Amino acid sequence: MSRMLSTMSEVNTNASDRPYWVAFRLAEVASANRMLALLAHFGSLEAAWAADETQLRRVLGNRQRMLGNLLRSRRAIDVPSVMEKLERDGVLVVTLADGGYPRLLREIAAPPPVLFYKGQFLETDSLAVAIVGTRRATAYGRETATEIAAGLAMAGVTVVSGMATGIDGFAHRAALEAGGRTIAVLGSGIYDIYPREHLALSRRIGEQGALISDNLPDAKPDRWNFPARNRIISGLSLGVVVVEAPEKSGALITVDFAADQGRDVFAVPGMATAIASEGCNRILRDGARLVRSASDVLEDLRIRSTAEPVEVQQPLLLDEHERRVLNVLTGEPQHIDDIVESCDMPLPQASAILLVLELRRLVRNGGAQYYTRH
Repeated sequence: MSRMLSTMSEVNTNASDRPYWVAFRLAEVASANRMLALLAHFGSLEAAWAADETQLRRVLGNRQRMLGNLLRSRRAIDVPSVMEKLERDGVLVVTLADGGYPRLLREIAAPPPVLFYKGQFLETDSLAVAIVGTRRATAYGRETATEIAAGLAMAGVTVVSGMATGIDGFAHRAALEAGGRTIAVLGSGIYDIYPREHLALSRRIGEQGALISDNLPDAKPDRWNFPARNRIISGLSLGVVVVEAPEKSGALITVDFAADQGRDVFAVPGMATAIASEGCNRILRDGARLVRSASDVLEDLRIRSTAEPVEVQQPLLLDEHERRVLNVLTGEPQHIDDIVESCDMPLPQASAILLVLELRRLVRNGGAQYYTRH
């Protein structure tokens, strides 16, 4: 990566070259290393776009399929018309050659050379944390994601996620409702918002943060796009918080990328028997940092809040068993044996529920297995 950064300083990075970054991306030739090689050889991508096949072969090698695709694309792509359409549709472009390219993302190995986006990037977005998790979130997961995202946003941290249903959507909404910034990374093109139920949410994100994609603008949400999406989510962030994730969740792919990129990995614990938390509990066992709230994340990342603490009232979403336990508790300490008898449930189940309620700050553990209601 250090060689890539030094090479960037050696080449022409004027803004007039931006349309040709887009052109090479549309020709599906773009990768960070290829773009830098073309820049270093030709001095500008405009010159590279106009170069003949022999000259291009000197840089790109004898990759016949790639060269053939590039030459066909050059005949088909009207570069000014492409840029005019993007501008008309309110789609912005930032490239590795631009000073406005996200700083944290630039630091990863092979960063995406071109990003299409709506909204804006700010320098403060270098203070960002990703929140990811399952699409099939439980009430516990929804509440926890909401609380953590709101707390981070109120502390001046940009919340990054993938705009999927479930945990992602709750994280984005909570950041917006808290008056903070959020960035959504798409697994589709910027023209094809997915899932469609998040169309209104995507508009809000574009107004109060950024909606971004490294895919071609009209790309569909094909499954092979999502691992690359997850890599960008972690790349944009100082750390990744996994709220709920089954054992085979896509959120755990983001964790793998975060580890490769040297990002911090955090996980919210769940009940030992909860399928939705299997992945979280496993990565906690493997060394992820346990967090229960935004303040835990801020403390671990040594981030000082830029705002006064604000209490956020969240809807109390409890299942039948959690309500039964909570209704038994009062301000007076009760031993777990008495709670079990009052609730008429097995000790392991009551113990697990008390742990969940404690993590949600609804119950206080006074020690020696005595509990009170918060």
